[in-house]
Amino acid sequence: MKRFNLSAWAVSHQTLVLFLMVVLAAAGYFSYQKLGRAEDPFFTVKVVNVSVMWPGATSQEMQMQVADPIEKKLQELPFFEKVQTYSKPGFTAMQVTFRDSTPPKDVPYLFYLLRKKLVDVQGDLPAGILGPVVNDEFSDVDSILYMMTGEGADYAQLKTAAEGFRQRMLKVPGVTKVDLYGIQDQRIFVEFSHAKLATLGITPQALFDSLAKQNNVTPAGTVETSSQRVPLRVTGALDGVKAVAETPVESNGRVFRLGDIATVTHGYVDPPSFVVRQEGKPALGIGVVTAKGANILELGKEVEKATAEFMKAVPQGIDVKQIADQPQVVEHAVGEFMHSFVEALAIVLFVSFVALGWRTGIVVALSVPLVLGIVFIVMNAMSLDLHRITLGALIIALGLLVDDAIIAVEMMVVKMEQGWDRFRAASFAWESTAFPMLTGTLVTAAGFLPIGFANSAVGEYAGSIFWIVAIALVASWFVAVIFTPYIGVKLLPNIKVHANHDPHAVYETRMYRGLRSIVQWCVEHRIKVVVATVGIFVASIVGFGHVQQQFFPLSERPELFLQLRLPEGTAFNVTEKAVNKAEALLKDDQDIATYTSYVGQGSPRFWLGLNPQLPNEAFAEIVILSKNVDARERIKAKLEQAVADGALNEARVRVDRFNFGPPVGFPVQFRVIGPDANKVRDIAYQVRDVMRQNPNVKDVQLDWNEQSPYLKLVVDQDRARALGLTPQDVSQALAMLISGAPVTTIRDGIEKVGVVARAVPSERLDLGRVGDLTITSRNGVAVPLQQIAKIEYAHEEPILWRRNRDMAITVRSDVVDGVQAPDVTTQIAPKLKEIQDHLEPAYRIEPGGAFEESAKGNASIFVLFPVMVMVMLTLLMIQLQSFSRLLLVFLTAPLGIVGASLGLNVANQPFGFVALLGLIALAGMIMRNAVILVDQIETDVSHGLTRREAIVEATVRRARPVVLTALAAILAMIPLSRSAFWGPMAITIMGGLFVATFLTLLYLPGLYALWFRKTLEESGPSEQTDTAPQHAAEGELAFPLAEAAE
Repeated sequence: MKRFNLSAWAVSHQTLVLFLMVVLAAAGYFSYQKLGRAEDPFFTVKVVNVSVMWPGATSQEMQMQVADPIEKKLQELPFFEKVQTYSKPGFTAMQVTFRDSTPPKDVPYLFYLLRKKLVDVQGDLPAGILGPVVNDEFSDVDSILYMMTGEGADYAQLKTAAEGFRQRMLKVPGVTKVDLYGIQDQRIFVEFSHAKLATLGITPQALFDSLAKQNNVTPAGTVETSSQRVPLRVTGALDGVKAVAETPVESNGRVFRLGDIATVTHGYVDPPSFVVRQEGKPALGIGVVTAKGANILELGKEVEKATAEFMKAVPQGIDVKQIADQPQVVEHAVGEFMHSFVEALAIVLFVSFVALGWRTGIVVALSVPLVLGIVFIVMNAMSLDLHRITLGALIIALGLLVDDAIIAVEMMVVKMEQGWDRFRAASFAWESTAFPMLTGTLVTAAGFLPIGFANSAVGEYAGSIFWIVAIALVASWFVAVIFTPYIGVKLLPNIKVHANHDPHAVYETRMYRGLRSIVQWCVEHRIKVVVATVGIFVASIVGFGHVQQQFFPLSERPELFLQLRLPEGTAFNVTEKAVNKAEALLKDDQDIATYTSYVGQGSPRFWLGLNPQLPNEAFAEIVILSKNVDARERIKAKLEQAVADGALNEARVRVDRFNFGPPVGFPVQFRVIGPDANKVRDIAYQVRDVMRQNPNVKDVQLDWNEQSPYLKLVVDQDRARALGLTPQDVSQALAMLISGAPVTTIRDGIEKVGVVARAVPSERLDLGRVGDLTITSRNGVAVPLQQIAKIEYAHEEPILWRRNRDMAITVRSDVVDGVQAPDVTTQIAPKLKEIQDHLEPAYRIEPGGAFEESAKGNASIFVLFPVMVMVMLTLLMIQLQSFSRLLLVFLTAPLGIVGASLGLNVANQPFGFVALLGLIALAGMIMRNAVILVDQIETDVSHGLTRREAIVEATVRRARPVVLTALAAILAMIPLSRSAFWGPMAITIMGGLFVATFLTLLYLPGLYALWFRKTLEESGPSEQTDTAPQHAAEGELAFPLAEAAE
């Protein structure tokens, strides 16, 4: 009874097969049009921020009284990994990170649980705190970012215009949120002189009370008549600067006009905490957050249309500039990758045409759109977008998906050369190699399995590589056994039959005779071949030691980040002056398209790989948009030279670029952790000194350094009590006089303008006159501060960092160009061990940065390595049904390391996470060829050849398809090799596959001969219970040499 033959079915149902081809091509095209576009794949940021304010508290009090009880509660959360706490006077921010293995679908529920924990801990927190405030939208990306400026417009006018712009954007389908950045709240300042008030006998409290009473909203009652209720409204509430100045102030029986005893002015929060500037001009940022899964290109067009409509009605002088345009970036990135894809496709087809002839090449070429059609249909069903990873995976798959078609059509051509009719030849691939091909296809796909199922951020980022390659390979097998035979029957020319129908004549050309001689030599000198291969393998392992290690490469985005860090405690206006100097360096640079300054905190997240900086008045960040990548590098070099020349010596300056993959911050980091802050700092200084000795690092720094000064007021309790004053009274009075006290709020439509009373600048901004400030007791007596308190200068910790409730200082640095951070970390770590060995058990030094993130990403891959191996072994065993042959095939898997090591060293490419994926996948690609070759050897043996003859002849016959498929895969990588992201993987696969292909044709025959050396001269099945499966149809010999033997 004959087995079902899918290829024979296809050529006997040609109309149906043609219909299926047309349907698949059309459905694939429409699916492609519907696919979403993105620059990079989305990955879940498993981080949430919690912030708390407690005005007046020191950083130590914030840490112990506020942060500690919250941290204890947060550590109870499932999937909890760490909480990093940043405390400074009056403010604490906690960044809670969940484990990398946390399922993305569970993250929203974890955020909900966190909020519940914070409610539970409220009773343990001090009175007077503000918060905790939870930001669980930390991962939102402003895909489109605008800067609004206005010639002659103040912040109030800009805000009004920005609110109108936001309202218009929210009407665009696909826009979920619009954020405004750099808003400056309006204030009316009432500034008074203590001396003048004292002369008039007016206390500051009388002034505060008068303003509050004048502006209170108090019900005036309702008149009820026989038919209706009429409420009474009393006017006179404050409505502006003039009304505030006219407020009467009564004291000691006298009434004064507020404007006569104090200066009343309109302004904005002073000093500000966060300011945005666009090319040196005051600006407001407008960030557009898009819905996940939205078609970013279509949304970009709608946003552009909405912007044009808004600009028609905007007040004169208001300008809106787009500084981050994700739709344009995506369109450019997808366009570049599609160009690379077409280039790779052309290369693959060229190989097919040259090696097989143009008509045979067309048969292979027509399989490509069918496979891609199936891939696009499945991608659409799985909601997989076109982005850097999926497009790169398509190019990788492109070199592999023609393999099965090449094998099938090459087998068909060979049989036609031997005199078979085209229908019988078309069905022969199913009989002879369909199942070995399927096994090889699945084994190749299994090589990408670890990244597809990795429970980590990098797995989520790059996991679609597995799905795209697996879909493409499985689809290519179906196309090869169904559609390729049909296309071959229709398009293959009438092939000249060799004389006397001699099937062996095909392999008697000069090239095949030379190859046969080489293979025979390898079989005869099998021990030398195996030993030499093992030696080469060991040498390649040693060679890998000279390859630089990497996590993810630098991005090709044109942005640069210029970060300025001034000493902690620096006033905001000093930071702003430093930004002015930095902007002066950028102003006339022709390589710069635009630049935006963020003073007081970092830029918003306009790219998923960007980690926003915490608020800090001593920090500023300038985002520079260069005209292209080359211009970016020139700007970086000029800025670094300017800094080296002392242009910004008041600040610690960092010039940084984007990296692909999850954010890591400074590339080289070492954390010093322990219970005591002073000791942790001492150890951190030792670590810093060791790091500075390494020539590959630059700008070594600590994330918290020197202490900052403060004035300590030692209150004389006896004198204070005699006057009816408490330390709290003194603190509140000083806060009102120096920082200003909110007295009341003026309501102007939806706006609220705070009225703030404070001392005149000459009294509140002069440290030498603090003692002259007067404190009014509860009985109205004004007392100079220096009479009830002693003023001392002291120093305190301006900020405190903790990690899981231990003090933590991170010593961090950048690396010089051309050097990889994991390598530098590996160089420094052994020297730090000497310090670690002398530490108490409670203190430790841990590596961080790119080294730590790389280790986490690799661990998520390696944990699935046994699963991948088991899947491969299972597939091989199903096909080979022999432990001996399974082991033979499996021993070819490491051969890829030889070429990969050679390729990376020659091309001077680093070995990073993406290259690691390529190296693992190489095992499947190599075993794919090996399993087909071993299966053919066993089939030949089962049909009467000796093992020696079968090894040689099977290798000779399989050489052309093996070399062709390898050549297609290698050359298809050329476009990817130019990519910063995919380059290391492309070089790894190209080098590994090139060397492994030749080793497969030479080493595998030698290894096979060595393994079965005792039965080399025997013919027929050599094992009763361990035989290869039969694939030939009944009464037919599977291979031409077997026919010749008969």
